[in-house]
Amino acid sequence: MVTIYEMSHSPFCIPVTRALEALGVPFERLEVPNHDRSAVIQASGGLSYQVPLLVHDGRPVTESSPASLDIAHYIDRTWGRGRLFPEDIGGLHLIVVEFIEDRVEDLSFKLVDPPYLRDLQDPVAQMMIVRHKERKFGRGCVDDWSNSAGNLRKELESLLGRFDSTLRHRPFLFGNRPVYADFALYGILGNYTYRDYNVLPEAQTALASWWDRMRVFSFD
Repeated sequence: MVTIYEMSHSPFCIPVTRALEALGVPFERLEVPNHDRSAVIQASGGLSYQVPLLVHDGRPVTESSPASLDIAHYIDRTWGRGRLFPEDIGGLHLIVVEFIEDRVEDLSFKLVDPPYLRDLQDPVAQMMIVRHKERKFGRGCVDDWSNSAGNLRKELESLLGRFDSTLRHRPFLFGNRPVYADFALYGILGNYTYRDYNVLPEAQTALASWWDRMRVFSFD
């Protein structure tokens, strides 16, 4: 039995659940409130408070650091047969994943958080999330991101253009089927377009076609 503790809009949870779906692995999803991680702490035996958390037959699989890919590698070893992390593209693949989860995600979440926080109905949850953001990025950061949305979006679309140009020549980032970099980018864009807060760049048609393929792709 596989259970994923997640926040469904998280750019780091979406790749895990989409990869499990693509590999045909049945799993249960448990939504974790952003401001209350007690379920994750309990299920992980106190090892983690982060999402995603994967529990496989009672065994928690956690990330060893904020930038690790431990859960993705576990999925690949257990069900993926090396398809998520092919050895022949090893180092280059990880460079691309790091770029996606660092530079691309750093811009995209700043365009999602302001409307997400605005729409939260629970004032306690809203305050807890804002305080968490401000501890990391400074007081007033959410307002700063809202005021800078135009410049942030322009910079993000410039980075996404690199992927669009690649996808004009192949169906997925590294060839004819997706690898983990595809799932990582899918997660970032899934977060970016959450609740239609943002849309994919209209001119980047290859990226849009890739998005449609990733949404339904199955390895089997």
